[in-house]
Amino acid sequence: MIKIKFYTTTSIIYTNSDPHIGFALELIQTDVLARLHRSKGDDVFFLTGTDEHGSKIQKMAGDDPQKFVNDITEKVQELASLLNISNDDFIRTTDTERHIPTTQDIWTLIENNDDFYRKKYQGHYCVGCECFKTDKELNDGVCPIHNKKAELIEEENFFFKLSKYQDKLIQLIESDELKIVPKERKKEILNFIKTGLEDISFSRTRKSLSWGIPVPGNNDQTIYVWCDALTNYLSGIGYTNNKKQFEKYWPADVHVVGKDILRFHAVFWPAMLMSAGLPLPKEIFVHGFITKDGKKMSKSIGNVVDPFEQIKKYSADSIRYFLLNDLPASNDGDFNEEMLINRINANLAGDLGNLVYRVLALTEKNFDGKVPKESKGKLAEIASGLTDRVSKSVEVYDFQGALSEIWKLIKGSNQYINETEPWKIDDKEKLSEIIYELLEALRFIAVTIKPFLPDTSEKIIEQLGLEEEPSFADIKWGQLKEGTQTKKGKILFQKVETE
Repeated sequence: MIKIKFYTTTSIIYTNSDPHIGFALELIQTDVLARLHRSKGDDVFFLTGTDEHGSKIQKMAGDDPQKFVNDITEKVQELASLLNISNDDFIRTTDTERHIPTTQDIWTLIENNDDFYRKKYQGHYCVGCECFKTDKELNDGVCPIHNKKAELIEEENFFFKLSKYQDKLIQLIESDELKIVPKERKKEILNFIKTGLEDISFSRTRKSLSWGIPVPGNNDQTIYVWCDALTNYLSGIGYTNNKKQFEKYWPADVHVVGKDILRFHAVFWPAMLMSAGLPLPKEIFVHGFITKDGKKMSKSIGNVVDPFEQIKKYSADSIRYFLLNDLPASNDGDFNEEMLINRINANLAGDLGNLVYRVLALTEKNFDGKVPKESKGKLAEIASGLTDRVSKSVEVYDFQGALSEIWKLIKGSNQYINETEPWKIDDKEKLSEIIYELLEALRFIAVTIKPFLPDTSEKIIEQLGLEEEPSFADIKWGQLKEGTQTKKGKILFQKVETE
């Protein structure tokens, strides 16, 4: 079988503060894509990382910006580990072997294409956004995103001829050659481009910004943070140090980004790539914000949700399930701890955990924990085509829909137990049929749930006594072998006690 390559990325998180629950959502969504494609046999490369340059960090870090970003990056990597994120590599924009040479190479390609020019410029710069703002993007000089007055800056910088690529960008996005999902974001970015693109500053003076990558051949200039950050998608797969790997995986199949940075990914980035003569990414999936009590999370308001605290209290898979199931994938969604607890108690402990424990207890009691002979009935019908339905939902970023399909089998299995009441059955043949169906249903659940709840999936597979992990691509009813020794384990999810 020929493997299909699949290269997916998160945006790289800015290292001005500890990672928040919004980045956890992006990591988890991208991880689902990567895990699903791996389980189907595709050749996957999943990249995440950290954005470590810029004036905001320079101002916050003081005398030792490298130590500052090292400490934040360590926390980002810890969060990815705690959430069981399956990234293949982690790129840092301070990486001197891979990233800095790549950024300077791309700069040189753009320069050789005559797409840079120097000019003196005066404009309002938002340190929070790390970009210059037009008057219409500000409210009386105040950035509406960060609620802070933009700084008036005058300096001579390199400008990128973004306006040159306006018509081509419109054609690419309208035709879906550069696909933007959901459609509302596609419409939003097209409207922005059609109002007229202006050339943009792609550098800062070293005097005003020393914490960054020098412009090749111009040590008085620093490469602008967005030009630096976007090239991570190239450096992370070996643009300068592993050409074979780069040529294998580029272009990216899906960039997963937040709605606040769509403009950089759907306008600046493809224009840069066209100028450098490189293929464009195929698709950009845009997710919304996580709000708290209906408000955008903000340290000043004091409503920021700490993902480390939530994982410690409720487990990684509980957080993964809630963020994927209860927050709309491409719109804003509210983080509500009471709702999270209800989901754990009802869906994870009540539905899934209870089912696994009941089925394995019945198997242990009636068949000494061994899988009885094959049977095919009601649950086989529910499981039929389940992997295809889950795959199709994930392909359109409907994570809620995919989990709903899996839960049909979970709820159907619980209902089957309640209807058949196996504890009342003396007929060993009839009991054997019921238990086999339930065990085989658990195997289907374990396989299909893995992209979403990887730790839970592994626990179910272990309790089923499976030596090899079943394949998502070719799972069929009846592959659970008679005589396999199961092992009832601890209950998967404990109910959360509330006052």
